[in-house]
Amino acid sequence: MSAVLYIEGGGDNRRLGAEFRQGWKAFLTNAGLPGRMPKVVRGGTRQQTFNRFVTALGDSQGGTFPILLVDSEGPVSAAHSVWQHLHTHDRWNKPAAAGDDQAFLMVQVMESWLLADRNALQKYFGERFKADAIRQWPRLEEVPKETVFDVLENATARCPKPYSKGRVASELLARIDPAIVEGVCPHAKSLLDRLRAS
Repeated sequence: MSAVLYIEGGGDNRRLGAEFRQGWKAFLTNAGLPGRMPKVVRGGTRQQTFNRFVTALGDSQGGTFPILLVDSEGPVSAAHSVWQHLHTHDRWNKPAAAGDDQAFLMVQVMESWLLADRNALQKYFGERFKADAIRQWPRLEEVPKETVFDVLENATARCPKPYSKGRVASELLARIDPAIVEGVCPHAKSLLDRLRAS
């Protein structure tokens, strides 16, 4: 059964969608998944991503395994499952056809994963990148999303191509080291472990 990842984001035009899929495929390949490469579906907005995932659950004929991947948008309680978090944050009920292993979170946002690999950021942004703007947080997933975006903005403000969603985000996703990401982001590790088990 082949996994299909419904991932929040990807912009609203075909070019950004293609770059989004390329970035994710590179990240997953670098994570050691080329033999088990899931299909990557650009979800669009958060609600659109959930709706597409739910539709895929209903359309599944047994040959595919839909997986939802969205930002947590905030801290995740250790006492909550992913579905509990999504119910609390978004009022999404776990679909009857969905398993506990069909929803995963980027905590608190995908950009948290980018901050995990400061060497990749330095190489991408060049000599004007302010690496010292990125602290060594003991628990990266506890850093608020507003802080994550502020840090990226400050660290890249003087770079010829500062951080932005879209092309820059996708290009960075293709360059960061998944081993570093899963080493400091337990929710990323959960996703990659699930995909490796597919």
